[in-house]
Amino acid sequence: MARADNPVVEAAGHLLASFKRPAKLLIAISGGSDSTGLLVALATLCATGRYPHITLSACTVDHDLRAGSSEEALAVGALCDRYGIAHAIRRWEGAKPATGLQAAARAMRYDLLVDAAREGGADAIVAAHTLDDQHETVAMRAARAQQGVGLSGMADGVLLNGAVWLLRPFLGVGRAAIRDFLAERDEGWIDDPSNHNPRFERVRLRAEGDAAPLLPAGEGRSLLAARAAAFLADNARAEGAHFVLAVSAVETVLSDSAAWRGLLLLAATVGGRVHTLEARSAGRLRSFLASGTLSRLTAGRVVFDRRRDGLYLYREERGIAPLVLAAGEAGTWDGRYHVRNRTERTVVVCACGAAAGALHGPALRAARTAPCLKFEDGGAVAAGHAAVTPVIAPYAHFLPRFDLPVAHALADVLGCARFPPPPNE
Repeated sequence: MARADNPVVEAAGHLLASFKRPAKLLIAISGGSDSTGLLVALATLCATGRYPHITLSACTVDHDLRAGSSEEALAVGALCDRYGIAHAIRRWEGAKPATGLQAAARAMRYDLLVDAAREGGADAIVAAHTLDDQHETVAMRAARAQQGVGLSGMADGVLLNGAVWLLRPFLGVGRAAIRDFLAERDEGWIDDPSNHNPRFERVRLRAEGDAAPLLPAGEGRSLLAARAAAFLADNARAEGAHFVLAVSAVETVLSDSAAWRGLLLLAATVGGRVHTLEARSAGRLRSFLASGTLSRLTAGRVVFDRRRDGLYLYREERGIAPLVLAAGEAGTWDGRYHVRNRTERTVVVCACGAAAGALHGPALRAARTAPCLKFEDGGAVAAGHAAVTPVIAPYAHFLPRFDLPVAHALADVLGCARFPPPPNE
């Protein structure tokens, strides 16, 4: 039996105790020391009978990036079998990108884990990111920008694809403590050669051996999100296909960092973009707003239309590609709308363009970028034959727990459903 005062056992126990109702947890396990320690700790605690409302399963993602990965996934399965935990393997099939490999692998890993969680009815995915990972993440982000929300580091919970929460109980536990825990139990682990490949930024950072890594500031990020949410709730509204900020709110965004954050997130949503404006474009926007000029500025696929009665935001008309959906198929159009074809024919989603109707000003320009659904022969798709739902692009695939308030505020502005809360709240 592992000692109760062990930091690994303590962190795992804190996670299990946080669930007040029955829950199924899917452990993401690669076979490395961190994820092996997570599985062993959770399995050991559940075996005591103190957590009868918790059911464990596990999933290994085989990225198929090197020889032997399939055998390693099977070895992890054998480990799970020893602890009586059901194990699944998901494989990244197909060609791999020549550049941005780690980012692509991470995105695919999360997609495959979400699929496995849904298939198995899991309430949450549990991952073994550690304090070491946290320090490295903050240091990498600091190397790119000296300030910003990224310096808060990883959240202890992230909503993936708007569907399943991934929880990180080991963010306060060092890797050395996990390996000591495994050594005490005579458990080994798999060393991934990519962890020593200087091609990857995180590996280079470890080699440099920074003695003073930056510490995360999640509480500050949560406060910023709450204040940004309050700003949007009080000042932003949707009018058809465009959005409006009150005149007084324009001055607020120039003096309040939370209001500025709220505006940037709203703009990213309007433009269907995952990321907010980069520094140069954000600087152009700030200068434009500070000038007080009644004019228009385009940045990040969004038109910022400054008028006497407020600031209007709408998608610019350029670069809107059509989306073709086969019968029964669903997809995301322009990063702004999720569309499901409920007909038995192929549907094409495109911008309304000149057929926007008898509107004028911002309403007309915005309506031209709204979705228009037609069959391949040009016939209109009748109402009810397709489901069209707004997408909050910055959080559609990856929503950190500390940004949940502002994500809810954006959902309220768009008039769509709020995101599901973490299952252990």
